[in-house]
Formats: sequence, structure tokens, C-alpha cells
Amino acid sequence: MFPSRQLSHQSSQFGCSMNQLFFIAITFVSLLPGTRSGSIPVVKRNWQADFLQSSRRAGPAKRGPPAEWEGRIPLVVTNMCDATIWPGVATQAGTGPGTGGFELEPGKNKTLWVGSDWQGRVWGRTNCTVNGNSCACKTGDCFSKLDCVFSGAPPATLAEFNLAGGVSGMQTFYEISLVDGYNIPMGINSIPAKNTTYIPPNLTNCACIATSGWLYAKAPTGTSYANSSFPVPLEANETNKSVSSWCPWPNLAFPPTKPGDGIYPYPDDNVQRPPFSPCKSACAATNSDKDCCVGKYHDPNICKPSLYSKSVKAVCPDAYSFAFDDQKSTFIIPKGGGWEVVMCPAGRSTNILRQLGKELFELASGGRLSELSMKRLRNVTYIEEDRGAASGVRPLSTAVTALAVSLVAASFML
Repeated sequence: MFPSRQLSHQSSQFGCSMNQLFFIAITFVSLLPGTRSGSIPVVKRNWQADFLQSSRRAGPAKRGPPAEWEGRIPLVVTNMCDATIWPGVATQAGTGPGTGGFELEPGKNKTLWVGSDWQGRVWGRTNCTVNGNSCACKTGDCFSKLDCVFSGAPPATLAEFNLAGGVSGMQTFYEISLVDGYNIPMGINSIPAKNTTYIPPNLTNCACIATSGWLYAKAPTGTSYANSSFPVPLEANETNKSVSSWCPWPNLAFPPTKPGDGIYPYPDDNVQRPPFSPCKSACAATNSDKDCCVGKYHDPNICKPSLYSKSVKAVCPDAYSFAFDDQKSTFIIPKGGGWEVVMCPAGRSTNILRQLGKELFELASGGRLSELSMKRLRNVTYIEEDRGAASGVRPLSTAVTALAVSLVAASFML
């Protein structure tokens, strides 16, 4: 029990102390990002993890395709490459499109239909030799079958979808994944549906372009994947020269022939790289527990990004780069509408998750966007502003430091 004199002293200082603490609280709140707009953000780092972990159990996989009355969803595959590719499709759950692969000539597209509960992936197979139902490919091969039953062999750029994500199955999760390596540029575009909430295309249409010759000139924003009203945030640092050498030397799928002495010089800048070589992921290159995040490394707090993963994020900020990167690299939007997977889009990689993570969190949490957010998504200055961290969350170090200083000062005044 406190002595009465101490209680009396505390009582006499109570009013002053409360005023000081109120001032400190106001100071702290004013330093938080977004408070100038009249709201305190509750966005946290890796917010996608909460949605991913709470998804309901998926149903069994069905080959499909679904009937029109089943609420089918369009899945368009477009080939913008300068050569024929052989898209592969793997269904992990729900009703698939009724095919596991097909041939697609340059400039052509093919519309597939999947169930609204579909979970699966699409990828491009390259340099294939076809003989009837046999299709042996240099990248993305699926046991030399034209109609894939299993996913393709790495390296392969993947478009991954869960059209029935979330607790109620009313969200769509999707991502461009380089967990199995990279073979061709890829984009994912939303196809809006009637009678659904409008979602600006600069929140949905992502791209990974890490191949020399397909990259446009540097620009922080653009309308290649959106429109003039909603400019999309882009990766602004890479050049055609830099993307020709982003893949770590040990990860090259088809490294150049060794010199006469049988030794690669290191660093490798004295050996001419091929114009393009697909890149193996760290897991595919080493098959180690550490790089594959298995065994004792199957923990997001233990398994960390490799050099490959860091290189991927530099050229394709929105791409999923290693086993636990889905907590930062998954797009989550309300269910509805169809999807287009574009092979070899020309342009620049998008940087949506970092620049517009706050708006994506709002959309994932509430199913719609406020008028203020819609206004921001038209504002080039806001879109290009440096967020300083992934998923649209500003570091709070400045605010925390200011709070600590205020508390120390207050302790002397109390």
C-alpha cells in the first residue's frame, strides 16, 4: 500500500500528467501514415498471411469443363511471344477447364472455362517437339505430354489462382510465381464481370518482365496494364541490359559452354551469356532443405530469401519468389470476373503490392474501396510516392522514435 503522502502527490499531478500524455498520444498519431486523410491505417506487414491462413478447405479436383449453368469463369490465355508456345494447365482443386495443355501460335489467344471454385496454375512451355499426344519441351515440360496431368518441370513462370479463397470462399487469391523458376515474361489481367464492384485495373493487373528485349524504357508509372484514368505503378530501375544478367550464375538453366580449361571464371562477366537463359529457382538449383524451406526450415521465421529470391524481387517486385513469399506477394480481391494470362507481355514489371498495398488491404478487408481511395488511385503523384516498404506500409521508426523521446521528456515532468 502506498503512503498517503505519495498518493497526495500523485493526485496533485494527475491533471498535468493526463494533459502531457494526451499531447504525446496526439503527437504519435500525427506521425502515423495516412492520418492526414482523416483515418488511422490498420495495415500491417504481411497482412496477406491472415487471409491465406483462414481459407476454407478446397474441394476435390475435377477435370471439367464446367457447364454454363454452374457459374463458370472465363480463363483466357494469350500468346504475345514471337514464337509458338504450349500453355500448360494444372488443376489442384475445383473444376478445371477440361484440358491440361495445348498449342498456341504467336498473337493468338484461347478462352477456357473453369469453375468458380477452381484452384490451379497456368504456365508456358517452350521449344517443344510435338508428335501426336507427345510434347517434349525444353522448359515447363510435363512428362512429355501435350495434355498435362501434373505441373510443369522447372524452370517455369507460373500464374496461380484460387478462385474460392477466404473463410467464405468469396475472395480470389492469385499471383505470378517464380518459385519454380523463370522461363518467359508473364502478366495477369482481370476481366471485370457485370454486377460486381468495380476494381481499378491498377490494383489487379500485374506483370513480371525479366527478359531482355521485352522491357520498355524506364518509367515509374504507365497505362500498359491499366488505362489512362488509373496509371499502374511500375518497377523503374531495370534496363534491357540489367535484366539480361539478373539470374545468379549457378541458377542458369542452360549455362554457356565451359571454357577450354573446364573452369568458369568468377565473377562470370568474362563469359558471354546467351541472349536469354531461363533461370532455376534456388530450390530447383540446389534441392536443399534450406532453399526449399522443408524439414527444419519449414518455418517463415527460419527460411529466408536466397540470392535468387532477392534478384527476382528486384526485377519483378510483385512476383512470388520463394516458399514463404506468398505472405507478401499474393493479390487478394473480391470474387467475381474472369482472368487473362498473357505470355510475353511487353512493358515493365509492376510494383503494385508495394505502392498500393494500403488500398489492396482495404479491398480485401471490406470488399470495396472508399471514395478517397478511388481518388488516390487516379493520382500519379500518390502512386509514384516512395512507400519505403513492401505491401504499402510505411516504416513507423520515425513515429516510434518520436514517441520514445516524448515519453522520456514526460518522465522528467511528471
